[in-house]
Amino acid sequence: MLELLDDFPFDPNPGGRPRRSSLAAVMDAFPQVRLVIDSKEQRVERPGGGHAAQKPYYSGKKRAHAIKTQLAVSPGGRIESLSPGVPGSVNDVRLLRETGLLGRLADGEAGMTDKGYEGADKGYPAGVLVRPKKNRKSNPCTEADQARNRLISRYRVVVEHTIAQLNRFTVLRQVYRGGRQRHGAVSRAVAVLVNRRTRVKPLKVYAPAA
Repeated sequence: MLELLDDFPFDPNPGGRPRRSSLAAVMDAFPQVRLVIDSKEQRVERPGGGHAAQKPYYSGKKRAHAIKTQLAVSPGGRIESLSPGVPGSVNDVRLLRETGLLGRLADGEAGMTDKGYEGADKGYPAGVLVRPKKNRKSNPCTEADQARNRLISRYRVVVEHTIAQLNRFTVLRQVYRGGRQRHGAVSRAVAVLVNRRTRVKPLKVYAPAA
């Protein structure tokens, strides 16, 4: 059982309001998916202490010093897990493995990620991680693989929308100037607010299935 960020019951459609897209569609296509996983990077001021102290925080993706946070959301957009902030040089696969998030899923449940998480499920039961297939010369994607990849991309957009909700708060959008050891507490407080907002106004999470 995963620890939720707050105690509010989650209703994906409070008040019976019509939704532009169907949450049932993703559950039909990937009924085992419990969490959609991604990471968020936020720029920080260059750490003091010289190159040795600065290097771990340098993110090649951001081309700047950053703190990375892993988040996992339900298919309805509720943030259910948030990692502590780690230096920006930590790659996504390492972070997922170190948090042990996949090991906290119940039997038969799975997480969904993007292509960058190849190998993150090593040592776990088959099927615990749903991700797109990479197109390689030695093992090119078939038309069926490409269709599945498009379906995964369409459904995992929910985590991108959730990250956008977190970034609506200036403290997580601009260069973080507070103490790096407090970043996790700040992120968690904002995540609780985003969950409350999502409970009142659900995200427009999925495009209609093709």
